[in-house]
Amino acid sequence: MRYLICSLFALCMVVATHSVAKAETIKPRLVVNIVVGAMRANDLERYEDGFGEGGFKRLMREGVTFTDAEYDYALTSTEAGLATLATGAQPSVHGVIGSSWWNHVDGTRENIIADRKAHPVPFSTGSVSCSPHRLHAPTLGDMLLMSNSQSKQVTVAIDPTTAIVLNGKQGTAYWVERNKTYWTTSTAYAHELPKWVERYNSEGTNSFYRLGRWTPKGNIVNYINDEVAVVEDIKGKSTKLLSDVSLTLDDTAYGQMCYTPAGNTMLLEFASQVVAQEQLGSDTAPDVLNIYLDTPRYIAEVYGPESIEYEDMLYRLDADLAEFLSYIYAQVGSQRHVIVVLTSDHGTSPSFNPQGGTTRERFNNRQMEVIVNAFLGARYGSGNYVLGFANNALYLNHELLNEKKLAIAAIQEEVATFILQLRGVSSAISATALRNTSFGDGRMRLVQQSFHATRSGDVIIDFLPGWIVESTDYRSTSHAGYRYDRSVPLIIAGAGIAPQRIDRKVSIVEVVPTVAKIMGIESPWACSARPIVELDK
Repeated sequence: MRYLICSLFALCMVVATHSVAKAETIKPRLVVNIVVGAMRANDLERYEDGFGEGGFKRLMREGVTFTDAEYDYALTSTEAGLATLATGAQPSVHGVIGSSWWNHVDGTRENIIADRKAHPVPFSTGSVSCSPHRLHAPTLGDMLLMSNSQSKQVTVAIDPTTAIVLNGKQGTAYWVERNKTYWTTSTAYAHELPKWVERYNSEGTNSFYRLGRWTPKGNIVNYINDEVAVVEDIKGKSTKLLSDVSLTLDDTAYGQMCYTPAGNTMLLEFASQVVAQEQLGSDTAPDVLNIYLDTPRYIAEVYGPESIEYEDMLYRLDADLAEFLSYIYAQVGSQRHVIVVLTSDHGTSPSFNPQGGTTRERFNNRQMEVIVNAFLGARYGSGNYVLGFANNALYLNHELLNEKKLAIAAIQEEVATFILQLRGVSSAISATALRNTSFGDGRMRLVQQSFHATRSGDVIIDFLPGWIVESTDYRSTSHAGYRYDRSVPLIIAGAGIAPQRIDRKVSIVEVVPTVAKIMGIESPWACSARPIVELDK
């Protein structure tokens, strides 16, 4: 009898808990997507002791933390990650495989945002002509604005590419121009800046956050990392000087923002002003605010994820994030009316040799281009057979191949077989094989998810673990698509969703349909994933 009563009581508690969780889930007035560039999945746990209670820890404490979230493709570029996060589709569908590629028809190089028909708006002294015209798939914000004319979407980032790709075609994207670090946009979004943005620029607000000297935020003895390049006043800790870093602190205002924690501070401050000035979340028409933090990616690339620079940047970002969260919750009026999604566009590679030793594994793509061109020239006569290398792929000169009456598919296969003998190459596969074969699992499935028929190269190269393309500009990058690249943090908090920890594997393409479901709007057209079951109550 006692057992029966206990069982009935437990059953009632389960039903009650489920009912409360379902009843408390409400449609948000504001969705805030915070994307921390190049943040690895385990960074939240690795640096947790150095975080305060109001930033990352607050989101983990109050939201749903996914411990095994990842991008489900191999070419983990920044542009691909942002487009995937925004559209809920894989690169093979949304078509954003990188910042640029070669056109197979005429051999010209195309940039994802370059557009001569679009122009910088007034108050822009160093911006570029760009637009979202090469984006094919609508984003979550695009869908929202198509369904509700009263809603708003605003995206902020340092770089125009990251701002535009994350934003999409609707709403407004802002980024920082290089000369005076003014906030600007393109005529593709607006023909002039709002008056409040003009005032913000004219007051030189961004310059207030410049970090002339970078000293540790906390007690350096307690820091986990020990590699250092530019952080000053390192006392009481044994450190390894990064002598191979060629790009240190840039003396320009733009450089001091990009490559120091000041970039995060000024970006979140501007985002706070966007919420206030544009009155985001002030009524029942839901709004979207996208924030891409470029600075963590810049610092991870230049100094490496094992550097004191990267660690100190995260501690400072945590403090900035705490202020930002408190501000937007107060501005909107209730935390229950806000959804915050925190994640990353990709992880990043180790900046050291994982096999041990001091030499890091690098793939010389320039040398490969010369060798492949010589190989084809010896077989079929002299000529410029190779257009170039981008997005982990070799692009061939189709015009020349057609002139010589050579079968493109056959040449692709020859080159793929030839490239296999080069150091650092795990596999090489032709575009024809990727178009004609469906890979159900393994690395080739991930490669295929990254492949876009009209934009990807002729021979896609998959590198060995730990290998990246050789460059003097960075120590770490993300394009290899192994676990350190694909695994990212993911937290969804707000709208009455009960805090929990989910350990099962979750694909980033599931984020958009989940948020769309909570908002009560249609998922983006290219999205084929279903909402995350645990939140789809």
